[in-house]
Amino acid sequence: MATTVPAAAIPDRPIARRFENKVVFITGAARGQGRAEAVRFAAEGADVIMVDICADLPTCVYPGPTEEDLATTARLVEKEGRRAHAGVADVRDFDSLKGILLEGVEQFGRLDVVVSNAGMTTAAPAWEIDQAHWDATIGINLTGAFNAAKAAIPTMIEQGTGGAIVFTSSVAGLRGLPLLADYVAAKHGVTGLAKTLANELAPHRIRVNSVHPHGVNTDLKPGVREWLDGDQSYGLLYLGALPDPVSEPEDIAAAVAWIASDEARHVTGIQLPIDLGRTNR
Repeated sequence: MATTVPAAAIPDRPIARRFENKVVFITGAARGQGRAEAVRFAAEGADVIMVDICADLPTCVYPGPTEEDLATTARLVEKEGRRAHAGVADVRDFDSLKGILLEGVEQFGRLDVVVSNAGMTTAAPAWEIDQAHWDATIGINLTGAFNAAKAAIPTMIEQGTGGAIVFTSSVAGLRGLPLLADYVAAKHGVTGLAKTLANELAPHRIRVNSVHPHGVNTDLKPGVREWLDGDQSYGLLYLGALPDPVSEPEDIAAAVAWIASDEARHVTGIQLPIDLGRTNR
């Protein structure tokens, strides 16, 4: 007889100090995965430069982050004994994004890791996606990822000490998940961008990888569940293998911290699934 296994708790283990006196730049840091990543890097010794849009997006069915959310992330970083530089920017606005990043670099003196995490999505059959939704999804998820890298790379090259760039892609960056055509297109683009940058930046010892979560327990709720409840034919395409229904933001943050660390110094150009076994099906 099948046994239901309760969701596993995140292991309570001592945090390594792999980023002592290093500086990390994170987009989409106000809440969810971005906040968990900011706190994780701070706990491991890093100062954190962070940005978020801090606004509702008219194409989303869920509320956007707020300036108070971003301030809370900054306070959590400072609670770990590290410095935080936070600014409000839309990742589609290259000049604003770069400005906040360079302010942080001037304040903290260097840049070692970039985590391009900002993202959004909505759900609908491909033929029902209107131009506004398509443009927003491609702009924030793909153009925004490109802008974050473009803003950071010159500083990292000039610094001459190597580093790491981690893009938050998705299982949707590896598989053709239904009801998410714009998001799938954007995240496949992020995956390809990471692969190209891994080759271009290897001579500078700047490693570039993408991570691919499946369901994560955050406020990003595009409405896929409502569609699946009405059409069970898609349901199996969203199932993972492990019994946990979703990952926690801290699960993703732990993987991002590892792949950005010197423990992964010979890992570049890979697509790391953190997906409960979804891509193994």
